[in-house]
Amino acid sequence: MRNYKTQMEAAKKGIITPEMEVVAKKEYTDAEQIRQKVASGCVCIPANIRHTSLSAEGIGMGLRTKINVNLGISGDCKNYDVEMQKVDMALKFGAEAIMDLSNYGKTNTFRRELVKKSPAMIGTVPMYDAIGYLEKDLLEITAEDFLKVVRAHAEEGVDFMTIHAGINKRAVEAFMRDKRKMNIVSRGGSLLFAWMQMTGNENPFYEHYDEVLDILREYDVTISLGDALRPGCIDDSTDAGQVAELIELGALTERAWAKDVQVMVEGPGHMAMNEITANMQMEKRICHNAPFYVLGPLVSDIFPGYDHITSAIGGAIAAASGADFLCYVTPAEHLRLPDLDDVKEGIIASKIAAHAADIAKGVPHARDKDNAMAEARHKVDWEEMFSLAVDEEKARRYFESTPPSDRHTCSMCGKMCAVRTTNMILEGKEVKFCTEK
Repeated sequence: MRNYKTQMEAAKKGIITPEMEVVAKKEYTDAEQIRQKVASGCVCIPANIRHTSLSAEGIGMGLRTKINVNLGISGDCKNYDVEMQKVDMALKFGAEAIMDLSNYGKTNTFRRELVKKSPAMIGTVPMYDAIGYLEKDLLEITAEDFLKVVRAHAEEGVDFMTIHAGINKRAVEAFMRDKRKMNIVSRGGSLLFAWMQMTGNENPFYEHYDEVLDILREYDVTISLGDALRPGCIDDSTDAGQVAELIELGALTERAWAKDVQVMVEGPGHMAMNEITANMQMEKRICHNAPFYVLGPLVSDIFPGYDHITSAIGGAIAAASGADFLCYVTPAEHLRLPDLDDVKEGIIASKIAAHAADIAKGVPHARDKDNAMAEARHKVDWEEMFSLAVDEEKARRYFESTPPSDRHTCSMCGKMCAVRTTNMILEGKEVKFCTEK
């Protein structure tokens, strides 16, 4: 029987947990280093005590950039089998986290199956589930009702929850003063804003924050402090509402740590490239180096159908500048619920951003596979190249779709392949094109 409630409590007591050992091995470091970072809050290990299939991951300073895949049931797309296929795809391509954003019907059956099956971290947004779970309209839901949903998700085994506790009355005042083009684009944030405006009450997750923390501590659920006022277009970024909420999140971070609850802080959103680095530094300063979890940022607003690319550009800059966790964006963003192909494109784009940032940050062993790929290309060893590719099937399919006459080249350059030419010269051979058979 463990003599600690949470990873953070253990870390503060000097205890190295089994999860810390797993993370240390994955990150090529020693467990004591991980323990120290968890104790300080700059790393979290989301690991609900009831998620027995979990393969623990660390999120935060000095560690590999992790990615999250969103999926779930909606009123217009109620196919549980397809959503589980998306889970399989996320696991196949190495996503470290899956967020169940189901907002239709009784979602707990799907969530329990997900927790039982997935070695990846599982996250939820209880606010999304409140109306369906409680079978009440928004105005009828009480603060106590919201806490019931938080407890239900914790009991089901989710590892982290997005709680929009920072959109309190002070943050709303700043948002209302500084007019936006897109207003509030966070689904959870908009529902809380509507509830607050209709009832005249304070945000229940802020007013009853200590009770929320008590529930999370009981099951060792990491709180992901949601950015309800994140910018939904590049013109709204870094405005008064976003910054006012971030200041509240910094205070809420310290309150959670005081109760040994691990924290992540969520960030923008849509943002021009030139603002990203400053925003990452601002979050780290205001939120005391808590791990930063970003959606994108999307660096342009005019590419619907290609927002996995606008997001990957922003995500690479963000992660290289200090963000620790990237939420994937698919080509379907702003348009529809993503299908399987969209999910794959989103995962790969996000993995590219995370991996490129890890190389830039000098994360231990981040370059290993890139160096191995360079060696395989130097030898023109196609089978080795395919085996090293993140998407082996696509790489092989592209190569075989226009097969070269000589497998020591590809159909792009043929015998004029630069690698082949240089290798032959360095081997003392003569290069010929017109007479060579």
